Amino acid sequence: MATNLKLDDELVGQTVKLGRFKSKREAVNAALAEFVLRRQRMRILDLAGKIDFDPGWDYKKLRRGKE
Repeated sequence: MATNLKLDDELVGQTVKLGRFKSKREAVNAALAEFVLRRQRMRILDLAGKIDFDPGWDYKKLRRGKE
């Protein structure tokens, strides 16, 4: 999908330099992928306080395949 964007040249240049990317396209794609991954990981915080802890759960028993 071809898209025309007005990007901050200084910011893109810093991204290329810091990430040692070969092109602006590579830098922007990597930055977008990192942004998406970070936001997906942050969704785990939504579970805080919503999962009950079971003190009797035996993870070792589960590893052995004995439920």
